[in-house]
Amino acid sequence: MEKNRTIVETNCSFCGYQCALLATVEAGRVIKVQPDNKRFPYNNEIMKGCKRWPMIMEVMDHPQRINYPLKRIGERGSGRWQRINWEQALSEIADKLGKLKEEFGPETLATSIGAPHTTYWPLHRFMSLFGSPNNMGIGQICWNPGIWVNTLTYGWPIGMELSHDYTEAAMLWGINPAESDNSLFWDTIQKYKRQGKPLIVVDPRYTKTAEQATLWLGLKPGTDPVLVLGLIHVIIKENIYHHQFVEKWCHGFDKLVEHIVPYTPTYVEGITGVNADKISRAARLFAENSPGCIYNGRGIDQLGTNTFPTHRGLAILRAITGNVDVPGASHLAEMPDYIPELDLELSDAFTTTEPVSISPKLLLQSYQGYAKTRELTMKHNKRLPMRYLTSAHPEKVWQAMITGNPYPIRSLIVMGSNPLLTQANTKLVYQALKELDLLVVLELVETPTAMLADYVLPSAGVLEVPLIETNAGITNIAYGGKQAVEPYYERRPDYYFWRELGIRLGQEEKWPWKNYEDALAGSLDPLGINWEKFCETGLYFQENSYYKHEKTNEKGVPIGFATVSGKIELYSEFLKEIDADPLPQPKSLLSDDNYPLTLITGARYHPYYASSYHQIAYFRRLHPEPIVEMSEKTASSLSLLEGDKIYLETKNGRALFQTKITSMVDQVVSVEYGWWHPELEAYEPELGGIWRSNANLLTAGEDESSDHNLIGTWTYNGIPCRAVKE
Repeated sequence: MEKNRTIVETNCSFCGYQCALLATVEAGRVIKVQPDNKRFPYNNEIMKGCKRWPMIMEVMDHPQRINYPLKRIGERGSGRWQRINWEQALSEIADKLGKLKEEFGPETLATSIGAPHTTYWPLHRFMSLFGSPNNMGIGQICWNPGIWVNTLTYGWPIGMELSHDYTEAAMLWGINPAESDNSLFWDTIQKYKRQGKPLIVVDPRYTKTAEQATLWLGLKPGTDPVLVLGLIHVIIKENIYHHQFVEKWCHGFDKLVEHIVPYTPTYVEGITGVNADKISRAARLFAENSPGCIYNGRGIDQLGTNTFPTHRGLAILRAITGNVDVPGASHLAEMPDYIPELDLELSDAFTTTEPVSISPKLLLQSYQGYAKTRELTMKHNKRLPMRYLTSAHPEKVWQAMITGNPYPIRSLIVMGSNPLLTQANTKLVYQALKELDLLVVLELVETPTAMLADYVLPSAGVLEVPLIETNAGITNIAYGGKQAVEPYYERRPDYYFWRELGIRLGQEEKWPWKNYEDALAGSLDPLGINWEKFCETGLYFQENSYYKHEKTNEKGVPIGFATVSGKIELYSEFLKEIDADPLPQPKSLLSDDNYPLTLITGARYHPYYASSYHQIAYFRRLHPEPIVEMSEKTASSLSLLEGDKIYLETKNGRALFQTKITSMVDQVVSVEYGWWHPELEAYEPELGGIWRSNANLLTAGEDESSDHNLIGTWTYNGIPCRAVKE
């Protein structure tokens, strides 16, 4: 090896898996990357099939990367920028924020986050110290619903387990790992299926994942809770539920039995479109092959009012089949041994100031909902992360920027997020951003959101920052590794921005770690492991334990579950106490004769990752146009051929896509999420093609189909729409 070359054990950060890599570094530049088969997470077949990580060196020096701090010098959105230094940017931003806080109070600042491959606790720490509750993201339609439901049902979130060694039945609901991320999970599914075990896939689309299924249940989008209750109906009626587990560890079974009486397979077929015989067969396959794993994805997180009852139904389905805290099915996770995000973000101290929530009516996704839930989890000395589960509802934030109600939000800092593409109702988001006194964007490239900013700051990206991934502190696992090189040009880790901004606003004593690596190393202090030792394997974990509810306390009594009843709550006493449905109650779908089709807006395809990487020429050659999928029958009814350009229209707007004919439920169309055109003009009115094929031109952040009571989930799947040929 050349004397001036080193090999660094590091990690990719092009998606949430953050696979292990070896980076060859020469003179401070990465000259080669290759998979690291000695560190977690790694799988040879996955790495061979992934198209993202080989692009690392191109992305690190891509001509569209932002390399220096930029300050707007023209009208907002004019594309006119002045290069400045970090000191000027930080000082001016701190000065503006200080004046806005003095005039309007700390609530005047909001933040926007997005993808999971960025560390958010420094942002949350800053917001806690600044005094604002208005951090927002996409939690209401991604991750939060499952965390809330499983905590209320079981006493803590679960880890879903699918093991080709232990699992005997698998159900994948609203998830398509074969095409969305090419993950280690997909490799596990294929190994499982090769053993001939039953695989049930629930999805309106006959995806590549569904092609592997023993049984595909193609349902009408949004009817998911009805289908779940239909499965439960069959399992109870045919007496194939787990009697011993239900009798000993489940609360409210008698009320559940009464509740599911109407949900016969025939009735469910009429609502969902799934054949009644298939419903019965799926129920038997799952209940009679134990242990069984239910893996659900983002698809059911985006059903509006039907998201919560779907999650509740799946939680109940696991319980009555005895698949809770069982190897090969699921495990109740544990609090981490290292410092959890909750403590790093200083949320506990912040809530003593009684933060003024912008969405106080939500019974769960609010500070009062969090506090009440914590009374349960503390029965087992556990604490959920706070900032994610109390994050502000985006629609309320955008409205406050425009109207000043319930108070003026005049500033926004965006990190790891592109709300003009990733938040519902793009027109509203655009209007809100144009109203701001201060918009700061920390980014890798000039996104449509960054095009409207006052300051755009260059974030360090893949291989330029160290990594620890902790799943927000709800599990006892941490993995990651070193940065391979110092950030190129004048890029900086996001931690640098938040610490330096905090210091300028009087927070210095609360930022004891001078750099990001020191902060990550500090979070490992309770383990007695230093940073170098951690990076040798890139992994800390404790083996999963099971049947924890059967362990006894000092009085010899089983500890049970951290719920109101001490058991799994099929009938939720917690939800009853807050005047919510204690059993899953499906809501009627929206319908409109003017919009005869049903729209899904959340489809994702490798190699893109949400709205990222559209500027990579190789990826664009592989996948050059945004697509809308539909069945052959649907296309024929619309006189469409493969490749035809069509506008999809909802009552919220229209967007242009290219027709792709595939196998899926008739009268349903599925559009690709996160599409924009980085090759187009990076200023008004084009804004990188934001107004052409952006799925969120079709969505609303809050309407009659949204959850207005519990979490605030809005609807991305199950929207009435129509198609118009270009």
